[in-house]
Amino acid sequence: MTTTVTVTRVPLVFSGHCPNNKNGCVTKSPVHLLGSNSNCSIRRSSFSSSLTTTTATRLRRVGFPVSASNSMASRTVLVTGAGGRTGILVDGFGIWRCLGSIVYKKLKERSDQYVARGLVRTQESKDKIGGAEDVFVGDIREAETIVPAIQGIDALIILTSAVPKMKPGFDPSQGRPEFYFEDGAFPEQVDWLGQKNQIDAAKAAGVKQILLVGSMGGTNPNHPLNSLGNGNILVWKRKAEQYLADSGVPYTIIRAGGLQDKEGGVRELLVGKDDELLQTETRTIARADVAEVCIQALQYEESQFKAFDLASKPEGTGTPTTDFRALFSQVTARF
Repeated sequence: MTTTVTVTRVPLVFSGHCPNNKNGCVTKSPVHLLGSNSNCSIRRSSFSSSLTTTTATRLRRVGFPVSASNSMASRTVLVTGAGGRTGILVDGFGIWRCLGSIVYKKLKERSDQYVARGLVRTQESKDKIGGAEDVFVGDIREAETIVPAIQGIDALIILTSAVPKMKPGFDPSQGRPEFYFEDGAFPEQVDWLGQKNQIDAAKAAGVKQILLVGSMGGTNPNHPLNSLGNGNILVWKRKAEQYLADSGVPYTIIRAGGLQDKEGGVRELLVGKDDELLQTETRTIARADVAEVCIQALQYEESQFKAFDLASKPEGTGTPTTDFRALFSQVTARF
């Protein structure tokens, strides 16, 4: 007797996005049925979330479509500058070091896709974000101290930055405050040499993608941020960005606008180049949205070998961005 077995080809996942979660950001597990354009609240099944590279290969052999971004083994991602919020705000432009803790937390929440690591400069900073074993202590200005954190990772998100401090005794009635950088912590040392060390170490370790978050304004040598503590911070950031673009490693350079402490996932995001967005009224963006773009950039090839400015429309205008592949596809600039 012959027994006939019918196998239904079940589409698993594709790189789409579900509705915003309670935090206003894209849901932890962006899953849609293959070919579906509708929003959904479906959770990834234990079957698809436990796929290994070998399993995915076997599924392809028998005709199952498998998304590389969602079904392969979890990727290990290091976030440098993962400490708590230490930034300041000047003319609407945030010092973006505080982004690290947000990105690190988002990666931890998506443990089905990513193995998160963090790098901080001090034990105190490590303790502030929980003191987990996946948080390394190292100084990006001393290349040998960051090697252990970088070994074995698949992607690197660079969120380190020099941070100016306000001079004591500021009197608001006397005008604008003055700032300074501590010895050894000037932008040249942190934003240029420190980021160069990270890029070199990642390249030597065979890292597959590097994301670097900077700031808009780098095309203007006279931008107000450059005057803080006479540090020329945007000049040195731009130099590191160029070094990354010339490194040969797949990269994504995100130049964020003015950073805001607002809910993410509720605005239409805008991309541009060469500081064009600074000439418009849409020059700011929520930190949570920048963090989400960092993570989404890990999922789409359309984000690689590209550099772009990033801002958003005001809340209540436009349509909140959920299609990040389309957003990255708008970008054509390589630097």
